[in-house]
Amino acid sequence: MAGTYGEGAPREPSGKRQQFGSRFLSDPARVFRHNAWDNVEWSEEQAAAAEKKVRENSTQRVCQEKQADYEINAHRYWNDFYKIHENGFFKDRHWLFTEFPELAPSPNQSDLTDLHTENKKSEVPGCRRSEDGPGLIIEQHKCSSNSLGHKTQTLPVEESVTQKLGHLEICANEFPGSLATYRILEVGCGVGNTVFPILQTNNDPGLFVYCCDFSSTAVELVRTNSAYDPSRCFAFVHDLCDEDQSYPVPRDSLDVIILIFVLSAVVPDKMQKALNRLSQLLKPGGMMLLRDYGRYDMAQLRFKKGQCLSENFYVRGDGTRVYFFTQGGNT
Repeated sequence: MAGTYGEGAPREPSGKRQQFGSRFLSDPARVFRHNAWDNVEWSEEQAAAAEKKVRENSTQRVCQEKQADYEINAHRYWNDFYKIHENGFFKDRHWLFTEFPELAPSPNQSDLTDLHTENKKSEVPGCRRSEDGPGLIIEQHKCSSNSLGHKTQTLPVEESVTQKLGHLEICANEFPGSLATYRILEVGCGVGNTVFPILQTNNDPGLFVYCCDFSSTAVELVRTNSAYDPSRCFAFVHDLCDEDQSYPVPRDSLDVIILIFVLSAVVPDKMQKALNRLSQLLKPGGMMLLRDYGRYDMAQLRFKKGQCLSENFYVRGDGTRVYFFTQGGNT
């Protein structure tokens, strides 16, 4: 895990980006061509210097009153972030298919064009009831219940309670992307820097991508992007740590769940429960793909005193938070 990922990674002679596990530095003059190498280890002096810097910037902790504010109003800080930067801050992650080949097109799925056509036909504009068939996809998009975080239409009391408490049972056989053969969920999608490269690169007609974010501003930027295709993608607002919120898919329905620079924004004590709930959505044999900030990343070493919330957990100047992990270790 690393803190930043440049697009100028070393490439094989074929022009393909090299995958981790094959990035070996042989010429010291090329050390800055990439920010992570497989065969480069810190010296004892470098490691000691990093540890000292972290001890120094962790001595003064943010007061509990401010920590409570950062937790309670986390959505507001992220909304402010996306209102300022919109889709101009993060770059599209074109390294995705090198590090996570599971997201690339599958060669044996090229014969499913009829299924994709059927998906498109089923998603006609309008807000329809569940008995109208696949139109429930649009109902969830335009007439969302509270479980999706942005109610736009008042529902009858009985229907509202049913959707809030038994949403997954209602959608067990009919939910957004129910006809798809390969389903991907990205949690913490931001403005779509992962979702859109997947949709543009993977033209498998059986693919359906779900994406959610804590920030309603970010989700709106995804939905209004010209590359957003409701027949292949469903974007919704969701709080990863809210145990009362349900996802718009039933259990055992997803092939892949992606969390890229997401867990680091979560209070460490809530991480494991959030992952446990997500794991219930995976099919048997499904996988969860994670990438996040690593311990002693330069971003961690640059923090000043007074920005530390708890061990290896910090708040940035804009109120958003970040945790720094060790690979294969506990938080």
